[in-house]
Parts: sequence; structure tokens; C-alpha cells
Amino acid sequence: MAPRPPWRVVLAGTAVAALGLTALSPVSAFAAAATDYESESAVISQGVVESNHAGYSGTGFVNFDNVVGSYVEYSVNAAQAGTHTLTFRYANGTADNRPVKLIVDGGDKGTVDFPGTGAWTTWKTVTTTVQLTAGVNKIRTTATTANGGPNADKLTDTFTAPVDPEPPSPPSNLKASNILPTAATFTWTAATDNVGVVRYEVNRGGNILKTVDGNTTTATVDNLTPNTAYDISVGAFDAAGNPSQQSNVVTFTTPPSDDTTPPSVPGNLRSTGVTANSVSLVWNASTDDGGTIAGYDVFQGATKVATTTSLGTTVTNLSPNTSYTFTVKARDPDGNSSAASNAVTAKTAATGNGGIPEYDKDITKVDLGWSVDFLPNGNALVTERDRFEILLVTPSGQKTTLGKVPGAVGTNGEGGLLGLAISPNWSSDHAVYLYHTASGDNRIVKMTYDGTTLSSTSTPVLTGIAKNRYHNGGRIKFGPDGKLYATVGDAKNSDNAQNKSSLNGKILRLNADGSAPSDNPFYATGGNARYVYSYGHRNPQGLAWDSRGQLWAAEFGESSQDELNLIQKGGNFGWPSCEGTQGSCSGFIAPKKTWSTSQAGPSGLEIVNDWIYIAGVTGEQMFATQINAAGTGVGTVSTLFSGRWGRLRSVTKTPDGGLWLTSTNNDKNGGTPSTLDNVIVRLKFPGGATPGDFKLTSSAFADNATIPDKYTCAGDGTAGQDPSPPLAWGPADGAKGYAVVFADTANDGNKLHWAIWDVPAAARALPEGLGAGYTVPNQGGAKQKAMGSGANAQKYFGPCPGGSSHPYSFTLYALNTSTVPGLSSSSTMAQIETAIKGASTATVKLRGKSSAAA
Repeated sequence: MAPRPPWRVVLAGTAVAALGLTALSPVSAFAAAATDYESESAVISQGVVESNHAGYSGTGFVNFDNVVGSYVEYSVNAAQAGTHTLTFRYANGTADNRPVKLIVDGGDKGTVDFPGTGAWTTWKTVTTTVQLTAGVNKIRTTATTANGGPNADKLTDTFTAPVDPEPPSPPSNLKASNILPTAATFTWTAATDNVGVVRYEVNRGGNILKTVDGNTTTATVDNLTPNTAYDISVGAFDAAGNPSQQSNVVTFTTPPSDDTTPPSVPGNLRSTGVTANSVSLVWNASTDDGGTIAGYDVFQGATKVATTTSLGTTVTNLSPNTSYTFTVKARDPDGNSSAASNAVTAKTAATGNGGIPEYDKDITKVDLGWSVDFLPNGNALVTERDRFEILLVTPSGQKTTLGKVPGAVGTNGEGGLLGLAISPNWSSDHAVYLYHTASGDNRIVKMTYDGTTLSSTSTPVLTGIAKNRYHNGGRIKFGPDGKLYATVGDAKNSDNAQNKSSLNGKILRLNADGSAPSDNPFYATGGNARYVYSYGHRNPQGLAWDSRGQLWAAEFGESSQDELNLIQKGGNFGWPSCEGTQGSCSGFIAPKKTWSTSQAGPSGLEIVNDWIYIAGVTGEQMFATQINAAGTGVGTVSTLFSGRWGRLRSVTKTPDGGLWLTSTNNDKNGGTPSTLDNVIVRLKFPGGATPGDFKLTSSAFADNATIPDKYTCAGDGTAGQDPSPPLAWGPADGAKGYAVVFADTANDGNKLHWAIWDVPAAARALPEGLGAGYTVPNQGGAKQKAMGSGANAQKYFGPCPGGSSHPYSFTLYALNTSTVPGLSSSSTMAQIETAIKGASTATVKLRGKSSAAA
């Protein structure tokens, strides 16, 4: 765990008494680092930025116009709510006072005097204190006399407030009573706190249903939906914002209402697009006398093919060049169904699938498969959240339990064994990284798996991440830069998101050994801030990189909007002031896409050839959209597999050019780990290709067939210096180059034989019998390296396993760079493969077998 910042001072005497505390209360004073806001960067009305008087900071100062009403408005981003000290640095070369009116978020906070400083090059400060809210505060200084204001250099914000590190105890004995179709009453036993509980929040699935003050231990929630299942818990908060762990959970289903009137018919059903395997549909919303539409059922002829809360869906697994007819019905919570909408007939395209995948097959059933990552041999490791187990799953569905993660615990909700990331150097270090909940925190740990045995112990990598029943985040992935990224929720304390000293409400970036990279945006701040890559997040759970190396993230909203964000290094994404595009969002980075929280619940995220795929938990559907040509946003979003498998948790690209999708239907209240009722399914792209027909073939042999002897050591009876087979591929969208790695994969291994990289983006094939040399003759500057030494290391090295039938694979990589960095003729095969993977945006495999022997 990173060391705590060293600025803690014990409150003494009158300070303690003024807060109403006893001298024994474990409360300290916390002085946050001061933050400067240069006046020339503020909003200026009737004033100019100048630099003609020496001694200013920044790039200049603001000279107020000599009129009443001229002003400078600063956007002060407060990490914590409370009393803030504002220090104004100014110069006033006159003998007159130049007072300004201080306005904070529209509220009059009185007048601040700026007496003369003797000269315009003499800079002094004046201070005042104000109450600020967490997040961005608009602080305006407005001239009150005809002389205008002083020359304004900068504003410094300093926060000093009592810090209480001790959270309340969990509320207990939560009970539900008087359960009606739209309301229920909840009572609980009060939490305790060293200072005092100030409020309770009644939660459903991490979303707040109602808030009451700290003296109240009962609440009636009157905005429930009839005939709907609920899981309710209560959390307590103290004045410092510390959240308790959640109470016990009560579950119930509201009774149906007496509503027998169906919703209105969905209007204007229409097709908005087709591919060779899909039809996209949208319709106008229905209305209901009860005010709630529970969902829409989509029919292909008489067969129901989708159920969704959205106003559109994309139906897949269709045949090319074929007409299909669809209708839609609306349904209310009581089960009343509308009549069918107008029918629409759409004909699929003859060719082309864009980026729309279709169902291929069930892989296996698991319990809460939260995260998936693939080993070099094509097998997967899968985490089971509530069993705390790691599974080995083969592409054919064979499943082996490797072992439990020591110290992992649940939270009766969203915590447990969550993210998993296999080291990019796994072939040499056998490291597997995991994000899990422990007894006192969430943490990232490292275990080893050598292809046979999972270690029985784990090594802490980063600890001290606050946990709660809800908002634990948990996704971890290695980026193209070789660093480990982690999504971390705010742990039900929204102030964490803006506080860079907290690891929560962030996307973190760390080295594989758990240290903080020195090029992180807040590294110089020290403490936990060294790990922060972006902040202002509520509960992010999806991470992936596009072909430009840009990081995208998916995030759960509170009650209005879920988000898809394009992450900026050091960026502030607004929570809790801003949720999606709702709230006080000025000054924050806006999402690239938002959804209603009832339609999405975005968890796992994957990118294949600049198509984004998101697994939706709440909406029970997957989303697909293409990043635009500029890399700055996304296009139309398709909604796939609506209601087919329930709550979808993760989506992961596979080495063989597909996607694995996991469902987690029993995950609301800690799951039922004795029941394997969640499925991993494989999705495919028509023709076996990823978007853009990205696939690898050879005219010399079919996939998983025997590699002819002429391309092996059997051809000349000597290992090495073999003719390479002809290879061809379809283009990957946005690829700036290609690479191919050839390996022996027997016994789940990855023995590297040969690699070629820096193949030009325009290339679509490699001819038979490539010439020798680190720089490959006649291949546009492509480089190659093979196992062995001397001449053997400068030419394709074919199969030579020693006489038994062995599996091999050619892996084609689409690259986000025309030249893979950091490689030379002296690089090892492992270094070459790692560098290629780091520059890769997509992969496909061509498999082969050989029994050749020298």
C-alpha cells in the first residue's frame, strides 16, 4: 500500500471544544495541499490580461476595467466540502481601497478589501474563508466601485478541516413491512459512530432510493414498481463522509397492482440498418396508465427474439440476402401486454457484417464468471466472484478449477474475486494479477500459474482500496505501455472520486511490481495520488484500448445516466457533481455516449478493430459501436442479444477471432455459489472473421490441418533454414502494420519458432519462401527473427518437434504502429513477442499440425 501523506496534526484545546468533541475522539486536522488558480485562465468580464508589471505568477495578471461590475470568475475544484481559505494575490499601486463583491455559486459572501500596495510591482495577499461543496465551485470577484478591482494575479484555495477516519458501524436488523405495489416501509437498528451518524441511505443495487437524517431509523420508499423483485440494504454516513458497510439485505417482490390495462402499442417500428447477418430495429415509446413500461418484446414472425427496456435492438444470426418480418409489443410490470406494432420487413445484405457478431456456441456454465483473460495457448483463465476460484477453460468448454484466491471475501453484493489480468510476460514470469475484496479492503495481488499449478499464496501488489457492498470497480488490464490499469469505484463515498489522496473513484495505473510509474499525472503530489491516472469516476468497470492506443472506459451511473468515456491522462470526469451530462458538468470531461441507467449498466468492455463491445448488466444486453475515423467519438450504437442471457458481465476477444461473453444472473445479493446457472458463450463474426474480414489463411493447408513437410525440418532433414508457407489475410480496420508469430503450442505451451513484424499496412500476403536476413528481402522493411543462432536466427524456422504429431499456430497481429518500438536484431524471441503484443489491436490464428522430424 502507498504511504499515507505526512500532513496530520492533532487538534488541541479550543479547536476540539469548538467541534463539540471530547479530547479522546480520534479526529485530526487535515491540511490539503494548496491549489493555485491563475487569474489569466479564469473567466474575465470587463478586464484584460496584461504582463507589464513584474512579479506576477503564471503568464500574466488581470487588469480590471475601471467600472462597477467588472469581474474575474474562477472555477475552483474542491476535493472535499467544508471551510476553504481563499488567498488572493494582487497589486494596487494607488492609495485607494478597491473592494470586490465575493460571489460563490451565485451566493453573496460579502466584500473583500484590496488596499493599496504602494506600487503596481508590489504584490500582496488577502484571505477570506468560505464554505465550498465538493467539486467545481464558481467564485466570482466583482468590482464595487468606479475604480474597478485590483490587478489580480491568482487565487489559492486551501482546505483545512477535521478529518474523522473512523466509519460508522453497519446498521443492523433491517426489516421491510407494509409492502405495497409501489411502496414499502423499512426499519433498522441505528448505527454507531465515534462522532455521530448524520444520514442513512436506503439502497437498491448501489442506487439510492431514499435518504433520511442520522436520527431517523425508518423510511418509506414510495416510488417502487409493482410485481418487481427488490434487494434493499441501508448504509450510514458520518459528517466526514465516511460510509459504513451495508446492513443486512432484505429481499421481496412487490405485489401486482390492480392494473389490467395494457400499454399503448409501440409506434413506427422501422429498420435502421442491415448487415448480412443482422437487422437493426427502432420504435417509438409506448405509454401506460401506471406510468411504467417494464419492457418491449421483439418478435421475428411468431418467435420472440429479444426482450429489452430500450427503444431498439439488433437481431443477429440471420441469413444473408433474406427477408425477415418483425413486430414489437410493450409490457407493463403487471404483465399486461400491448397489441403488436406495425410489422416491418427487412432484407439482410448479401455480404458484409460490419462489426455485428452473432451467437456461436455455449462454452460452459460457471458461477458468476466476472473476468476472462487468455493464455498464449488459447485457453482462458476465469474468475468466479463468489466462489473466489480461478478456472481454466478451454475453447471446447473443458473446465478445471485451479484453486481459490487466498484472503478473498464477499460483500453480500458487488465485492469478491473480480478482475484478472495475465502478465504480458507470462511465458517467462507465469504471473497472474487479480483484483479482489479482502477483510479490510479491496486489493490487487499477484499469483503464479505455470500451466499446471496455481500457487497457493498471493503477493500484494496494491492494497488499501476502500471496499463496500457496492461500487468496488474491479477491472484490471495491461495496457499497450505494459502498465497495469485498474478501475476503482467510490465505495459508496462519492467524495472519494474528487479526492486524489483516495484510491477510490479512479482509474489507477501502476507498474507490474506495484510501484507508481513516474510519468503518472499526479506522481509529484505523492501518496496515493501517484497512482491516479484519471478521477471523478463513480463505478467504472470496463477498460480497453483502440488502435491509436487511446483508453476507453465504461461506467455505472447513479440514477440517471451510464457512461462511455474516452479517458484522458489526468482527466476529471465529474462525479459526484456530474453524472453523464446531468448536474453541474462545466469544466469536466464529457462522456462520448450515455444511456439511461435502466437500459445499460455497462460492465466489461472490449475493442476489436476499433469496434467497441460493452456487456450490459442492468439492461441485460450487449452494445456495439464503431469508433469514428478521427478517434474522437462513436457512431450509431447497436443493442444486441437483448434479454437472451440476462445480466452480462464481461466481453473478451479470443485468440481465434471471436468474443467470449459471460452472464451473471444471480449476482445481486452475493450470488448462489452452489449453483452453476451462468453461461459463457462464444460469439463469432460471419465467415470466421473479425470486423473487416480480418483472418489468416494459407493456400498450402487449411486451418488445423497438417502443415506440408516442405515447410518443416522433414523437407531437408535439418532443423532450421526452412521455406516459409504462403500466408494471406484480410485487412484489419485502422491497422498501421502487421506481424506474424509462429509457435509450437504442444502441451499448452508457447515455444516461439519465428516472428516477422513491421509488415506494411498495405500488405495482404507473404509469399512462400521468404529470403534470409533480419530485414526481410522484398517485404517493405519487414523484420524477422527465429529461434536458434547464426543463420538459423535469420530465416523462418519450421516445425521440427521430434517425430510426434504436434500443434502449431501462426498468429497474425494488427498493429497500431508501422514500426514496433524497442526491437533490434539482438532481441530475444520472448522480447519480440511481448513488443508485438504491446502494439497489437487485434489477433487471429491459423493452426496447423506437424509430425516432422529432422
